Parts: sequence; C-alpha cells; structure tokens
Amino acid sequence: MEQPAQAISDGMYAYKHRCEGGVDIHDIVVKKSTFRILLYYISTICLLVTVCCTLLSKESLGLGSLWSISFAGVIAKWLRCDPVKKESLVIMPTFGIQLEQHFWSGRVHRKFVPTGKILRPVLNECVTPVTCYWSLALLLRDDYGLMLVFKNLNPPAKMLIPIWKALCAFVDSNTLSASVLPQLHDPHKCAEQDGGEHMIAEDFVD
Repeated sequence: MEQPAQAISDGMYAYKHRCEGGVDIHDIVVKKSTFRILLYYISTICLLVTVCCTLLSKESLGLGSLWSISFAGVIAKWLRCDPVKKESLVIMPTFGIQLEQHFWSGRVHRKFVPTGKILRPVLNECVTPVTCYWSLALLLRDDYGLMLVFKNLNPPAKMLIPIWKALCAFVDSNTLSASVLPQLHDPHKCAEQDGGEHMIAEDFVD
C-alpha cells in the first residue's frame, strides 16, 4: 500500500519520502539551477566568439586571446560535467538498503548493503576551515571506515534526521528479529519450555 509522499525544501536541496510496495524510499534532490544553465551558454558563446575573432583577424595570437580562450574553455568544461541530480536511500525490509546516485545525463550508480553488514547509522558533524555541515554514514561490520549515505550531496540536518530515524528503526527491527529467530528454531529450548509447561500442569492437577 502506497503512502502519501512527504517533502521538505531548503536552499538548493529538496527531500522527498515515499513508500512503494513495502519499500521505504528517501530522495535528496538537487534543484535545477537556471543560473548554471545560463552561465554555461554564455561561456560557450564567449568561447566561440573569441575563437572566431582570433581566426579572422590577421594579427598573431596574443597572450590576451590565449587567456580568454583558456578561461572560457575551462568554464564551459566545468559546467558541462555530469553533476548529480539526486541521491536516494532505498530501505528494503529483511534484505538491506540500496544507495543510488542519479546523474543529469541519465546514468545511475547503485550499491547494495545487506542487512547483516549494517551495525548502526551515524550522524556526524563535519567541520572544515570554511564551512560546517552534517553527514549521514553507516557503521559496517568488519569494516574500519564509515560508508557515507550521500557521497556527493550535503543536505541540511533537518533532512538527514528523518532518514537517520528510519535507518535506526530498520536496524533495530532486524536486530530484534535476529535475536528471536534462533530461539524459535532451537529444539532444546523448545523442549525445556514444553517440559516446564508439563510440570506446571501437573502441579495444578495435584
């Protein structure tokens, strides 16, 4: 049964949460920047104009022209790179989680982490000389490092907290299931419980 989607918008990021077919999906979406697209076209036009003027002029290629061509080319190349469109966390009960990175070009990178490998989700405050931000990571079994849930994006804490809570609930439910199942399948414990029940019944009969 599908649940209504929840959304939070803040700055350049938007958070969307939905449930489809028993799967819990959390998306961090990068808002499309009109300024970035406009800057890309302006840089491309400047690059073409500079190259055409240099080729049509009879003068030799000067230092200023070389600098203009190089600068416009670098800007156009940087803006043309394949940025991340959104990153998703897909929680699949009893199986594990899947981390997805969706790029503007349509390319998608996915990584699956099984339930038995996840120990705990961790919220970290990262401090750099120029900024401070929060990150969500996974503490994995038999692994000394942390795995970032969102590798390319730095959403605000108010978007990470509901995702962290969902991961904690997922890990706790799997831990509880893992502790109960061995008891259900242990014949010795079942025999002991049955023996105890028979003794209690005999006491009542006496």
